[in-house]
Amino acid sequence: MMDAQSCDLERLEREGRLRTLVARAGEDFSSNDYLGLAHSDILRGLAEAALARGVAVGSGGSRLLRGNCEEHEALEAEASAFFDRPAALFMPTGFSANSAVFATLPQSGDLIFYDELVHASVHDGLRLTRADTRKVQHNDAQAFDDAIGDWRGQGGTGKPWIAVESLYSMDGDFAPLDALQEVANRHDAMLVVDEAHGTGVFGEGGRGLLSGVAMPDNLITLHTFGKALGCEGALLCGPQTMRNHLINRARAFIFSTAPSPLTAAIARGSLALMPDMDDRRAALQSRITKARERLEPLGATCHGSPIFPLILGDNERAMALGNAMREAGFDVRGIRPPTVPEGSARLRIVMTLNASDTAFDLFAETLQELLG
Repeated sequence: MMDAQSCDLERLEREGRLRTLVARAGEDFSSNDYLGLAHSDILRGLAEAALARGVAVGSGGSRLLRGNCEEHEALEAEASAFFDRPAALFMPTGFSANSAVFATLPQSGDLIFYDELVHASVHDGLRLTRADTRKVQHNDAQAFDDAIGDWRGQGGTGKPWIAVESLYSMDGDFAPLDALQEVANRHDAMLVVDEAHGTGVFGEGGRGLLSGVAMPDNLITLHTFGKALGCEGALLCGPQTMRNHLINRARAFIFSTAPSPLTAAIARGSLALMPDMDDRRAALQSRITKARERLEPLGATCHGSPIFPLILGDNERAMALGNAMREAGFDVRGIRPPTVPEGSARLRIVMTLNASDTAFDLFAETLQELLG
């Protein structure tokens, strides 16, 4: 077995795909901490206040044993109200939440239509699902409509499921959510929208890109705390039957130690602060506008989100440029296949509030020099 693993690692190295852990250093142009909360005194204060009122650090077991605590229950009730959904369920990570949804909810005879660039966590759920699956062209609502229509025309009688992200983490582009909702309604499909990168940044009070739209019973949304909200964990929001079914059938929920009550308490506080973060969101948007002016001429793509992919194509070139930028004091990472499609290795440049305008100016100047 170890020989096989060694061979695999050698192959990855030959292909320029061998991953290693790199410590954070320099100005932040790579994290998902969009609002600059992860290292803030704001969240430290929430943690201190929770500890002072006796919130436990560990849960001690799964939530179906003794691990369920009032902080989990309170977070879910507050999130349900905040996102205007009938029910919410707190999960340890967005990865486990996505995996649990698709491994558990779709049934035999159903068909899951997923965007070809959807998160890896969805793909892990698809490997475990009872339903059939079908890949659909990225961000093409008509392609989803046609694919579901073809399936129905061939005798498909189960429930169609549509799996997308609202904001794609590697390309920084937005899903056509209005059109996808129309497709879901027309075909009586369940629409599952991963709002991981939209929550906290977009929508009224940071509620995400579906904020303010009708929330029908055929919609499930995922909201993570580990990005703009600065802590960790994830929420699945949707119908009450979604919550009940996951509690009873989702192995990732049933057999996992419950998230830390302290984490849930910090998440509650961060969520409650989101409506008061308009100044931070405005500052981030200002930085995105400035970055667009400086980075688009260098070849980066901007869709209006904090994520600017600079596609270089060649794996070694992308990694070498990332290394050179880090040596110059700027933490930006190269991304290679299979995380992104073949031939699209890139720098994933991210705007956050962790780096100053002055730091960004130096970043852009350095990048221009290195690109030649």
